[in-house]
Amino acid sequence: MIKIENVSMKFDMGIEKGLSFKQLFVDFFDPKMRKQHKHKKNYFMALNDVTIHIEKGEVVGLIGSNGAGKSTLLKIVSGVMKPTLGKVTVNGSIAPMIELGAGFDPELTARENIYLNGAILGYSKEFIDKKFDEIVEFSELRDFLDAPIKNYSSGMTAKLAFSIATIVDPEILIVDEILSVGDIKFQEKSREKMMSMIHGGTTVLYVSHSLDSIKELCTKVIWLEHGKIKMMGDPEDVCGAYYYFQMGETIEEAEKKAEEKKKEKEKEKTKEKNKETKKK
Repeated sequence: MIKIENVSMKFDMGIEKGLSFKQLFVDFFDPKMRKQHKHKKNYFMALNDVTIHIEKGEVVGLIGSNGAGKSTLLKIVSGVMKPTLGKVTVNGSIAPMIELGAGFDPELTARENIYLNGAILGYSKEFIDKKFDEIVEFSELRDFLDAPIKNYSSGMTAKLAFSIATIVDPEILIVDEILSVGDIKFQEKSREKMMSMIHGGTTVLYVSHSLDSIKELCTKVIWLEHGKIKMMGDPEDVCGAYYYFQMGETIEEAEKKAEEKKKEKEKEKTKEKNKETKKK
């Protein structure tokens, strides 16, 4: 379904350095500084030789510290960015929910943006006409349809974006933290909608800092750190190791503690089963 092969993404952090009038003035009168700025390069590797294969119907969670490369990876899979190195192959239609308000014009009303964002996602005007009331009903924004998006809160924008993107069940759904925005009622509605799509066979790539949400929804978890895969596998194992790493343990110690915790839980489950068996 999705093949990410040896993907690296490099950003030139100094691309705008030396372009200010002040810097140009200094460089003009100081040849040494001019030469230094000319040759100095500051690169940031957002992703470094990442390889992942995702099968149809898998729900894959991406976790990691801020700046680990999670959002960059989602943008590359969505086609928003091209990798510096490597190859990405995607088979299926994608509904990306990567950045809040992406695909919206803040000057237009919600009514107008439903058609604009729908067109970006590949929906025809006739299709949006048929689904318009359904989109509005799910978003709970009927009273604000003719207000410009620029006056919306982040939660209201999230509701509208989610309602448009999920009006059909896409083959691949890409979600970056958007479910953490909005009120509790909407978070529950969007979670239920995601579960419905998951049960319907939609492949999901999901980024979240909520480990409970990751463990609940995902069948596989990938832990990224400094652009590299540190761990991949069972949600409980990977989330457990990541938790201990965030608490200050080294990666090796974090993996060890997560394994010990897993064994303790397995022992407790075995004890409970034995108790149930004895009762019977």
